[in-house]
Amino acid sequence: MRSTKYIIGFAAVVCLVCSVVVSGAAVLLKERQTINKQLDQKKKVLGVVSLYEAGEDITPEEINQRFSSNIVPRLVDLKTGKYVQVTAEELASFDQRKARQDPARSAAADANSAKVLRVPNHALVYLLMKGDAVEKLVLPVEGKGLWSTLYGYIALESDTTTIAGLTFYEHGETPGLGGEVDNPSWQALWPGRKAFDGSWKATIDVKKGAAGSVSDDPHNVDGLSGATITSRGVGALLRFWLEEQRFGAYLANFRNQSLTGGQG
Repeated sequence: MRSTKYIIGFAAVVCLVCSVVVSGAAVLLKERQTINKQLDQKKKVLGVVSLYEAGEDITPEEINQRFSSNIVPRLVDLKTGKYVQVTAEELASFDQRKARQDPARSAAADANSAKVLRVPNHALVYLLMKGDAVEKLVLPVEGKGLWSTLYGYIALESDTTTIAGLTFYEHGETPGLGGEVDNPSWQALWPGRKAFDGSWKATIDVKKGAAGSVSDDPHNVDGLSGATITSRGVGALLRFWLEEQRFGAYLANFRNQSLTGGQG
């Protein structure tokens, strides 16, 4: 019979070996995971401006080519609503979540229905170009649903009020209920809706029940069946990010063409 010391020692060695293997795998796979995450977000940006369809058979090379040929990223100062002069390397490495978590690069948010605690000083937006003209704007949005924070993108036409699309790339909502934010049929209800009223107040919302067609109710979208809190959260987070203290100043500058700076 093995002694207690032997059993404990053997178990300790096994645990040590396993931890080394797991840690090594995590380090080796970190770069691949980062690349896959970036590819997924590029697909989401392409999808929200109708340059990619969910489930489409596409290679990583095609994703990068389609993205670089049509999309121009820009860093925006949320206080001034103007572009920030940065290098291409700085732009590529910008992490908005890390910026939000850094007190030196973010500010506390006032109490809000989206339950966002901090807002980064800068945000990364994407421009869909048609020649030298901006055809659509893609803005990052986030906020609380029922169980999780939803991270996604809203695309606006160049008039800055007509919604071109909405998508989420990360959340932990209940599959079949709040998780229906990923349902293409529900996402198809968003294009053509209006984000603002005539006074440029953010009024877009997710209505409990049916909202009707775009012409019937341009400022509301059908609620998710059985997911009232998630639906309410989506409407709240969109209005939060479209308000003047977030992207409102940027959108006003875009309409007035008073933007400066950009990618170096």
